[in-house]
Amino acid sequence: MNLFPAHKTWLALNRLQGLSAKDIAQLTARFDDLATVFKLSDQRLRDNGFSDSLIRQIHDFDWKAVDRELEWLGKNNHHLITLADEHYPSLLCEIPSPPIVLFVEGDVCLLQQPQLAMVGSRNPTPMGIETAESFASCLAARGWIITSGLAMGIDAASHRGALSQGKTIAVLGCGIDQMYPSQHKSLAESISRSGAVVSEFPLGTHPAKEHFPRRNRIISGLSAGVLVVEAAIKSGSLITAKFAADQGREIFAIPGSIHNPLSKGCHYLLRHGAKLVETAEDIAEELPSFSPQKDSAKKTIETSNGRFQRDKPPGVTLDKDYRKLLSCIGFEPTAMDTLVIRSGFSVAIISSMLLILELESYIKSVTGGYIRLKA
Repeated sequence: MNLFPAHKTWLALNRLQGLSAKDIAQLTARFDDLATVFKLSDQRLRDNGFSDSLIRQIHDFDWKAVDRELEWLGKNNHHLITLADEHYPSLLCEIPSPPIVLFVEGDVCLLQQPQLAMVGSRNPTPMGIETAESFASCLAARGWIITSGLAMGIDAASHRGALSQGKTIAVLGCGIDQMYPSQHKSLAESISRSGAVVSEFPLGTHPAKEHFPRRNRIISGLSAGVLVVEAAIKSGSLITAKFAADQGREIFAIPGSIHNPLSKGCHYLLRHGAKLVETAEDIAEELPSFSPQKDSAKKTIETSNGRFQRDKPPGVTLDKDYRKLLSCIGFEPTAMDTLVIRSGFSVAIISSMLLILELESYIKSVTGGYIRLKA
């Protein structure tokens, strides 16, 4: 993106703590050039509604920090979108107090494309991680841009799943030059190559607890809807869902076991009007303006004679004993001792049958036993 002289002013305004998008709209109506703000006397600033705190910030302003941001913008694949920019995401512009600017590393055009937010616990169950990856992969394959917060757990799983089939956007709760969490540096680099990493915070801003609700409002604000995969009753995911409700977005939640504490947040949302989701198709039905691509039942292969389609091989049909054992395995970890009691089979027989069920992707071995992946 080309650097315009106005960028310096917008970057400076973004560094003034306590200045909102509404304030800037009022200033735009009063001044032809927003740079005038930094040239006014104290009295003129007060006359235009500036607080003493803002006036002190203007007097002591660090223009070298803005020069560093301009230097960052001069690098390949680095962009700045301001409230006055025609490329500013239209959905995000509708929310109360939208970001003054957005720093973007990656494909800036993705921010205008239809997005679905996916959020959840930082400490999910193995089933939660698999569910997030599966949904994100399926939704990305249908053309959705998956937007999340690059946090540990469900966020990261959603980004990974989306990258396997499409594109994803990561919204940060710190400056775009401050990677958090540090373990996700490689994931963020992968996202910036094919998707986009986004932040409203000035460069050099370290992660802080109060930054993450601000990040969450951007995640929901960019998106047509928010899907909550696993969440405790008190979690950042429910904050994102509240932002989504206030912004008029659709809220989706995946139900879970009543014994799983990380299902309680989703069940709370479902009791208060969120849409229950079992498949990606459930989301498509609620947001019909999107045109999902149907999954093909055939796989295309390349040969020296051209392209052919090959039917997927049929799965193994389970006999009654296998079906009985499968019915004894829950969608939460089920221990071997529990399977012996429920099924009446011996440990040796169960062990042999579990191997077949796992090879056929009906179940998965996890800490504490086995979980069912499908009915």
